[in-house]
Amino acid sequence: MTVYVDDAVHLWRGERWAHLMADTLDELHAFASTLGMPRRAFQDRASGAHYDVTAAMRDRAIALGAVAISRHRDRALVHAVIANARRQAGGATR
Repeated sequence: MTVYVDDAVHLWRGERWAHLMADTLDELHAFASTLGMPRRAFQDRASGAHYDVTAAMRDRAIALGAVAISRHRDRALVHAVIANARRQAGGATR
């Protein structure tokens, strides 16, 4: 089981944001809790179940063992993680 965090590339509200994803939703929620993120921050999206994390949180997640992945270099892995998250989350479409 693995937790992943992609590149902090999305600029919003003056910060860079990344996506925290995992092989299982239980693992994702547990890891997010370790980062101090509330469950309400969970996003069950068609693009994949994830938590948005700031660049600073991304660095902390990596320090805690999350695997850094690139949406550009690791496309196949990113798509596999997203597809797996969709299956677990029921394929939400919002």
